Amino acid sequence: MGKKHFTKEQQEELSANPYIEKISDTTITYTKGFREIFMVEYQSGKSPSQILRNMNIDPRLLGKRRIDSIVQRIKQYELRPEGCKDTRGSNQGRPSTRELSDQDKIKQLEQKISYLKQENNFLKKNMQLDLQVEWEYKRRHPSNSGSLKN
Repeated sequence: MGKKHFTKEQQEELSANPYIEKISDTTITYTKGFREIFMVEYQSGKSPSQILRNMNIDPRLLGKRRIDSIVQRIKQYELRPEGCKDTRGSNQGRPSTRELSDQDKIKQLEQKISYLKQENNFLKKNMQLDLQVEWEYKRRHPSNSGSLKN
């Protein structure tokens, strides 16, 4: 049994829904909001079909197999540290296997040094701001422990 294909009319109907990011004749990409709402509603005990109806998505349009797939993915999202976030765009893929020239290696290391310098400067500024906030708090809320001398 193959995948159920969407007609052009079904694609237009589904693409008008704010919870659907994109759709083709065989695939649907849901928004992060959809995934988060679906997860919360499913955990609260609602059925997948009821959740979809509440989001103005006809469950019959998707079919049992796609609905089961949504439920499986939602269960997987619960276990991931990044939750419902779509990580496909941030995946850097397989590392390069080509041999780098000495110039390319130098350039790559210089970029790494530059990045680390920026990171260090950011952390220094962050630490400085933390110290300023702590100092300001202590200035506005003086401790009474020093004033009780015998």
